[in-house]
Amino acid sequence: MSARNWTIHKGVVVSIPREDIDTDQILPKQFMKLIDKKGFGKHLFYDWRYLDLEGKIPNPKFILNQDGFRNASVLIAGKNFGCGSSREHAPWALADFGFKAILAPSFADIFSINSAKNGIALIRLKEEEIQYLNEWVSKNSGTLIQINLETLEVQAGDQSFNFELDSASINRIRNGWDDIDITLKNAKKILEFEEIRKIEKPFLEVCWL
Repeated sequence: MSARNWTIHKGVVVSIPREDIDTDQILPKQFMKLIDKKGFGKHLFYDWRYLDLEGKIPNPKFILNQDGFRNASVLIAGKNFGCGSSREHAPWALADFGFKAILAPSFADIFSINSAKNGIALIRLKEEEIQYLNEWVSKNSGTLIQINLETLEVQAGDQSFNFELDSASINRIRNGWDDIDITLKNAKKILEFEEIRKIEKPFLEVCWL
C-alpha cells in the first residue's frame, strides 16, 4: 500500500492558470529514462522552473519557486490538463513533488487514469468556479484549501464546491492502491484458477515449458 493514501487533504494551493498543459511540460521527455518513481518531483515543470539546462538556476518568476508556494499540494489549472503523451511519469512527478489534488475544468483521459493510481485526485469544477478560486488564491497567497473525498467537497475559505469522482478512483486514492495492489487482492483466486487449469488443461503447462 502506498504512503500517499488519503481521504481528507488540507494543503497550500497554487494556481497555474494555463490551458492545455501537456505531459511534456509537466515532465520533459529527457527525464523519462528514470525508472524509480522517487526523485521525479525535482524535475516537475522543469522548463518553467529553471533558467538553465542543468536545473541549478531557479526561475524567480515561476510560481513554485516563490515564497508560500514551494510546499504546495493542491494545483489549480486550466482546461485539458495532462494532454499530450500517455507517460505515467507526469503523475509520478506531480505526486513526488507533493501534489494530492488538481482542480481544473477538464483533464486528458489517459492522464486521468494514471493519476488516481498515484494518489492524485483530479477534480473537475465549472470554469466560473475555477475562476473564482484563481482570484481567491491571488488575494490569499499561501493559503490552505481542503479536499474531502467522503463528502466530495472542496473548501476554500468560506466557500465550498461540490464535485464528482468515480468510486474506483476514490478507492485507489483512499487506500493507496496501484494496479499491482489491486491484482494482489485477487491473489488467492488467481492461484486457484492456475491450479484448476493445470488439472483441466495440463497440455498448456507442457507448451509453456
